[in-house]
Amino acid sequence: MSELAETIFSKIIKRQIPADIVYEDDLALAFRDVSPQAPVHVLVIPKKPIPMISQAEADDQALLGHLLLVAKQVAKDLGLANGFRLAINNGVDGGQTVDHLHIHILGGRAMTWPPG
Repeated sequence: MSELAETIFSKIIKRQIPADIVYEDDLALAFRDVSPQAPVHVLVIPKKPIPMISQAEADDQALLGHLLLVAKQVAKDLGLANGFRLAINNGVDGGQTVDHLHIHILGGRAMTWPPG
């Protein structure tokens, strides 16, 4: 990992903090949110520490695509056949609370619009 500030997510990646991990590969980790906003609420994070989507670089393109495919697979594995929502918050006004890029998978109920 690079020399960015430690976050709760980087500590989960290093197994310094426990998490209910539902998926892992060389590039990504997915785990249940500790404060779920839906019956199913999982976070998909890159192991590479990208603080937020607005700070992703062109060379992160393959990783970003991989994260979306992981989210699709995790949603399928969790039985979200009726649908699900993916959300990426960016910055304070976007509602981001941890400075490590993460995709929320929300499902298990009908989602409303607008979201908030």
